[in-house]
Amino acid sequence: MLMDGCTEVSLTVAHVVRRLRGSHLHSQLERQAKDCLHQPEIKLESLKEDVRNFLKTSGWERKLQNAVYRELHIQLPLSHPAAPPEHLKEPLAYMRKAQAGWEKRVLKSLNSMSTELEVPLARMRPAAEQKELENKWNEMGTDEPDLSRFRPVYAPKDFLEVSGYQLGFWFVSGGCGDNDHSICRQAYPELNLSAGQLGIDDHAHIHPDLFEKEYVQIGKKVLSEQDSAAAQQYSRRGCPTGLRADVWALILNATNQPQDVMYYEQLKAGVIQHDLLVDKLIYKDVKLTASNDDDYFVFEDFLYQVLLCFSRDTTVLEHFAYNSATPPRSYVQGEPPPVRFFILPTVSVIPFHGFSMYVAPLCFLYNEPSKLYSVFKEMYIRYFFRLHSITSSPSGIVSLCLQFECLLQTYLPQLFYHLRQVGAQPLRIAFKWIVRAFSGYLSTDQLLLLWDRILGYDSLEIVAVLAAAVFAFRAENLMEVTSSSSAEAVLADLSTLKVMPLIQIFLFATSV
Repeated sequence: MLMDGCTEVSLTVAHVVRRLRGSHLHSQLERQAKDCLHQPEIKLESLKEDVRNFLKTSGWERKLQNAVYRELHIQLPLSHPAAPPEHLKEPLAYMRKAQAGWEKRVLKSLNSMSTELEVPLARMRPAAEQKELENKWNEMGTDEPDLSRFRPVYAPKDFLEVSGYQLGFWFVSGGCGDNDHSICRQAYPELNLSAGQLGIDDHAHIHPDLFEKEYVQIGKKVLSEQDSAAAQQYSRRGCPTGLRADVWALILNATNQPQDVMYYEQLKAGVIQHDLLVDKLIYKDVKLTASNDDDYFVFEDFLYQVLLCFSRDTTVLEHFAYNSATPPRSYVQGEPPPVRFFILPTVSVIPFHGFSMYVAPLCFLYNEPSKLYSVFKEMYIRYFFRLHSITSSPSGIVSLCLQFECLLQTYLPQLFYHLRQVGAQPLRIAFKWIVRAFSGYLSTDQLLLLWDRILGYDSLEIVAVLAAAVFAFRAENLMEVTSSSSAEAVLADLSTLKVMPLIQIFLFATSV
């Protein structure tokens, strides 16, 4: 039985109030409301209205609105009050089963590594080691620990084996009915051919004053209003380079107040005090990916700082309320029965090959570690976690793969079946792009334009559309390939692609 509208609204309001009641913003609002009582314009006979007007004119009402807007974007999907907790996290039983099996496999791999290498999952650093790490905190990239014995717990191709099976099951169950091209077009009205776009008009033979100058002025007004909802709408047509960092932070409600800086410092202290096995995996991943990338190698220190702090942030555990996954758990060795379990690491993710590439592009926007951390954390708990969790969410990796395959099968059928015939599975090629939201594959300026739209539409679905558009763009060459390796070669380098023209043409300029 579905809930009626009034019940839904009541439950949503109650959820948001409960979430905000214990927040730092709540205590700030209380303090501001008490302090304003000493203002001469506050009258006893109109106390409630006067306090409300004071909070509005002083900007605190807008901060509250932005906080509510954030909660509405990350909260648990509403369901019947009697629904079991696991159903709230993921309604499809076979998806829950697949995710549980995958988690078991990953944790087993981590525990095996710990046993084989005789490296504890966690340990307290000796005082001398703590001091050394603190001294070299800003130059960790110069450290060259021996990581030869460590290997990524898994790579995207391993995850494809599991999520791909679920995709096949779901494909047979539901087909491509919900992935019609016209529905894609309707989902992105701001990307139509008659609308101005950053990433298109700024590269065309059009004087920038005709679009970009006016668009920058609109962006500055959005920022002056400090309205998260307006910033999100603005981002749908792209963010100017000089405004992007502030627009994204506003959309995500990612602040850098003294309390945020203090919290980051507390996480840093946790890194200095304790050594985790996953730290080695973070080092290894950065060395294998970002350090070898011409765009990102200069940010190596930032990547270590952000990812090591992320591995200690217990507040990230809150996203498991709406994530199909569960926190990884491991046992304390040597404990007698009953076995004691603890969450390992303290957050949701055991780093996989390429995980650091979720952070690397953000380093171009934020040069203050605490602000960089705040934005990455929000990006992760809204979007990136869905790229390595098995879920039926429309922004989940299985749905994105389904959408990609449906777009190819329906609108590029000859190409799709030709590739299948020569043993070049399109999804095997595209999966690595999708699971990293194209980070490390596109040039940074083009990637940031893509991520503008992820934030603007509050969805990862544009990633699947781009993956299909890449195949459409290279279709002529791909029709000539005779093997999987030759298809891979055609699509090996995406660094010269212009993202928005590809998406716009695929959605609106084709006859499909």
